Amino acid sequence: MSVYSMIDQQPMLLRFLFYPRKWNLPAPAGAADLMVPVEDGIAVGCRLYESEAGRPWILLFHGNGEIAADYDQIAPLYGQKRVNLVVADYRGYGSSGGRPTFTGMVADAPLIYEAIAGRLDERGLQEKLFVMGRSLGSISALELAVQYAGVIPGLIIESGFISVVGLIEHLGLPSMGLDLSSIDRESRSKAAQIEAPVLIIHGRADSLVPFSQAEELHRCLGSQSKQLVPIPGAEHNDVIFVDRERYFGAIAAFVEEPERFSGGA
Repeated sequence: MSVYSMIDQQPMLLRFLFYPRKWNLPAPAGAADLMVPVEDGIAVGCRLYESEAGRPWILLFHGNGEIAADYDQIAPLYGQKRVNLVVADYRGYGSSGGRPTFTGMVADAPLIYEAIAGRLDERGLQEKLFVMGRSLGSISALELAVQYAGVIPGLIIESGFISVVGLIEHLGLPSMGLDLSSIDRESRSKAAQIEAPVLIIHGRADSLVPFSQAEELHRCLGSQSKQLVPIPGAEHNDVIFVDRERYFGAIAAFVEEPERFSGGA
């Protein structure tokens, strides 16, 4: 049984933690959609934005209220830094089937990763595939960094957290009667197992996921190559735009030489 099953059995709590939106319009010019089967009769949608063949890719698991199609306007900013982007939805989001749960997020992440990695392998260009999690997506990204140790060249966490328990407690969400300590322990244990290079980007003024959670994640990671990049004045949902050059400059430098990253803010 998944460690997240106790949360998944609480409909009221899930309503606070997931905000799915449907979207079925086709990808714009220059992008392509891929449906990844994750369960009988259920597939999760991904949108691929290629700016330059042969350049590194980032597999991004987006934030709670977002969908992959929201990145139609953001992906070109990655392209300007010669980085290709693929954004994965969750069950119930975008064109994906099913309904979102934490158990589903964790189970689907490796299936999505394998599908994207396989698609890139078919090209024979040996493109690197980094993994990134924004906010809620940090759960999927951290899971992959553990499961694919030695395979994923680097991990990026933006506006994320080490454990969803910290988010539940910070927001005062209804969790009476739930023993969340097991989730917190497992999340911290997984973070300690991650040895891949890690880049953490977080807004200093983030009121939804406080900057202290980024600091704690940085501290608990097992990686010897890790860096925390603060964005002064940035909140949770404007961190990209408050200092665009600092944000994308850090990502571009990281995908070029992830091993050189170390230290704090």
